[in-house]
Amino acid sequence: MQDFLAGAYPYLKSLHVIAVIAWFAGMMYLPRLFIYHHQSIAGGEAEGYFVAMERRLMKGIMNPSIAAVWLLALMMLWANPGLLKAGWFHLKLPLVAGISAIHGFYAIAQKRFANGERVRSEKFWRIINELPFVMLIAVVVLALAKPF
Repeated sequence: MQDFLAGAYPYLKSLHVIAVIAWFAGMMYLPRLFIYHHQSIAGGEAEGYFVAMERRLMKGIMNPSIAAVWLLALMMLWANPGLLKAGWFHLKLPLVAGISAIHGFYAIAQKRFANGERVRSEKFWRIINELPFVMLIAVVVLALAKPF
């Protein structure tokens, strides 16, 4: 199996990058929806629209994408276990785990918004919207430049 995966490595890596792009489309858009949702009238027609959009984004794009990102990453590690010894990988992995934790935080927030709860401010969502992107920059530099 490892030989098969090693031969398929360029394709696994390609699919991994595609999954990351899809995941980050959602990671960047969902907090923006939360901002618009926060600005909508509670119980109004727009709020119902935002609840549906947020749910579809999370369940239709973000959750399948994060699952694909991690599954493909594990397959690449199985095909190339030497990655586990690379210094850059030791920095990349906790960053990706952190982004995954933010995904989980967004999932909880999406459910709370669906229940009519607005526990965070609009300003909070504007600030948190930037965090995953900054972390992604570090991940991409580590993965492509391999500085360590």
